[in-house]
Amino acid sequence: MRVLFYGAGVIGSLYAVRLQEAGHELSVVARGRRLADLRRHGIVLEEAGTGHRTAARVGVVQQLDPGDAYDLIVVAVRKNQLPPILPELARNLRIPDVLLMLNNAAGPDEAARMLGRGRLLLGFPGAGGTLEGHLVRYHVLPGWQQKTTFGEPDGRDTPRLARVVAAFREAGFPVAASPDMDAWLKTHAAWICPISCALYATGGDVHRMARTRDALILAIRSTRENFRALRRLGVPITPPSPNLLALGRMPEPVLVPLLGHLLDTRTAETVVQSHANAARDEVGQLFGELVALARRRPHAGKGPAAPVSPGPRRPASPRRQHRVAAGPTRGNRRGRCRRGPPPVGHYWV
Repeated sequence: MRVLFYGAGVIGSLYAVRLQEAGHELSVVARGRRLADLRRHGIVLEEAGTGHRTAARVGVVQQLDPGDAYDLIVVAVRKNQLPPILPELARNLRIPDVLLMLNNAAGPDEAARMLGRGRLLLGFPGAGGTLEGHLVRYHVLPGWQQKTTFGEPDGRDTPRLARVVAAFREAGFPVAASPDMDAWLKTHAAWICPISCALYATGGDVHRMARTRDALILAIRSTRENFRALRRLGVPITPPSPNLLALGRMPEPVLVPLLGHLLDTRTAETVVQSHANAARDEVGQLFGELVALARRRPHAGKGPAAPVSPGPRRPASPRRQHRVAAGPTRGNRRGRCRRGPPPVGHYWV
């Protein structure tokens, strides 16, 4: 299968190399410094846990031309980088399938309108990392934590979806097919945005965040508020995994230390901290998309819910404002909670 990755960051580089090793013909779109690095060094990967390094050469192009022919194009960029790319993708009619493997809380309608719903596939990676010069330091998440997930916009089980799932599974990734990929992406945005903002409020340090009780509590409450907004719109929390169910239902006195333990790790540093700090612009856009969802009126029919005007915003209490600005409580003096970009929920100030 001839595959083009549009985006040569951590995700595009890692998945391109793995697919090439599985026998597929790979190329990536890169520009600027990354283009020069790829032409000089190739793709250099380092597994964050073991330090094992590999290097591979793949095809490199600067743009997608209307006459270029591939079997699949995988778009692996930040959500805020997608709008100027869509017209370039739309001009090429020789590529039958376009896989958007990125964050998206707004839904696939705009991409489907420009590309054609019959060409569009949705997905999300089960890996993360950081780009340090020409070196990609990465970590592939275990399947119980988050699989590389794909789905049709309408939830059908199709032959092309089966081919994509099989190709990525053969490349060595834990893979799943979701019957409601749009809900999966909305759910992911609903919890990753509060986590990101708690990270910003604690200086961008995931270990400090893990030890700052107030930041963890506000992240949990904001996530639950987002989950309630999704359920109100008829969007199921997807996938219904024990991790997400615990985030939505587990008592705070139990969940706070558990979440802190999960975040106070090298894995969280590689996957969560690195991306959130590098992609504040994307997190801001995702927050805007969540706000737009929260302002929609529940409805019984299909299609997008009707928008409503925003209601009054409940102000945070002076006590909570003081606690977030002043830092940790008496039992938690190792971290200090600083102000960051304002998140969606009224639990943030």
